[in-house]
Amino acid sequence: MDINAKLLKQLDEARYLTVDNAWRYRTILRFFYLQYEKMRYWMYKEDVYEELKKHSEFEDYTMDTLKQDLEVLVQWKNLLPMQDTSKVYSVEEFKNKQFRYQLSEYSVEIERLTIKLENLFIETASLEPSLLERLRIELEKFPLMASNDEKTVGAWWNALNNNFKRLNQNYQDYIRDFYSIKAEELMKTHEFLVFKDKFIDYLRDFIKGLQYNSGAIESILRGINRQEESIVLEKIHNFEINIPRMDFEIPTEAIKENIYGRWESLKNWFLGENGKESEAEKLLGITNEIIRKITRYASQISESRNSAANRKEEYKKLCTMFIQCETIEEAHKLSAVSFGIFNMRHVKADMIRQTESINSGIYDEEAFICTIKPRIRNYKEKTLKSPIADNQQRKADMLEKIIKEREEERQIIESYIKENQIVFAELPEIDSHIRSILLRWLARGLNSPSRRSKTEHGRIYRILDPENSSQRCVLHCSDGTMEMPAYVLKFEE
Repeated sequence: MDINAKLLKQLDEARYLTVDNAWRYRTILRFFYLQYEKMRYWMYKEDVYEELKKHSEFEDYTMDTLKQDLEVLVQWKNLLPMQDTSKVYSVEEFKNKQFRYQLSEYSVEIERLTIKLENLFIETASLEPSLLERLRIELEKFPLMASNDEKTVGAWWNALNNNFKRLNQNYQDYIRDFYSIKAEELMKTHEFLVFKDKFIDYLRDFIKGLQYNSGAIESILRGINRQEESIVLEKIHNFEINIPRMDFEIPTEAIKENIYGRWESLKNWFLGENGKESEAEKLLGITNEIIRKITRYASQISESRNSAANRKEEYKKLCTMFIQCETIEEAHKLSAVSFGIFNMRHVKADMIRQTESINSGIYDEEAFICTIKPRIRNYKEKTLKSPIADNQQRKADMLEKIIKEREEERQIIESYIKENQIVFAELPEIDSHIRSILLRWLARGLNSPSRRSKTEHGRIYRILDPENSSQRCVLHCSDGTMEMPAYVLKFEE
């Protein structure tokens, strides 16, 4: 046995199986894997959230919690994020990154192991050239499959799925190579020119087939009859059911869902879903973006090379001029002209200029005084001492005014008391400040357990409820009317 670093390191990709929130992480990755089996490799968080909310276990699940779970799975390398910039129209939308997520290779193998333990069937795939052309040829045979036997249809279905799966994997490798960290770092170096030629060759080989065949495949898919489609898919379903399996039995509904899901994924890859852009169109758009990016980086590298070459000639010319200086004073003057003043001081001040002309020099402006404060921690400006003002007379006047206002309010309220009680239903039109006082007394009494309270003038009162619980009254005020229950304030002797 060979004990190496790979054997001794911890597998972060398997942490989601044993942590506290494993039930959430396993459900999310299982949904990714089921979609992976249907050839749907990239998904948005909205797709995952919509599926999870269909189950009762995720009734209280929120989008913020899903974002946190996806970030954790990305940190554990279970999911590979890719920013979708095809629909970004503003800087704000670019900052709020919209990611599509894909299962990592480790996660696929781990899910295969867990599903194997649960007695489910998994198949593998590989890469081959000329996939788009072979996919188009297989789809051209679709009308003939309606009249063929189930075995022929099953073989045709497996070939079609293998080609589509390998096509999608080529697409993933194409995106992964460009958006990898290594590629981003390489594009900033001079070696990027070599990488650029290699990548353009890859684009020509992979994208040329898509440009030539995607239109034909789209036309074939749009021309398929609904009745023929149902017949062919039913034959595929019967073929999959009749495959003998010794160790486990796959539910019929699961097989049917898998077949129909794969077919819909293939159609959506070329035709789009619900008016959305298809994966083929996205691939062409991303290709154009990559070409622009490659061109921009190559242009920057070329400009930096030319700039460095021009600056080198300038330095040589400057050195020649310094050598030709006869005295040190002449060299100082040339240095001042070439590099400026070495030890200079800038004085900044909040000054008001007499003119806004850019041609006005410092000697043309009027002089002004700028107070400079010492830059030490313990420095504090002197505070001017001021005596405490005598406000006794002003306080006495204010107190007298308040007492007078309270007395006027008391006299007004006393005029509304009839037989030691204030009946809200019988009140005439009152001012807004009197209404505020009465409502304050009412709220104070209602909040008291004994429904009793005391006014500012020392009188004790209690709240009497209306004789009929539904009895209400209208309180007329100077600033409007208010509907309320017909309470009564009963004053005690």
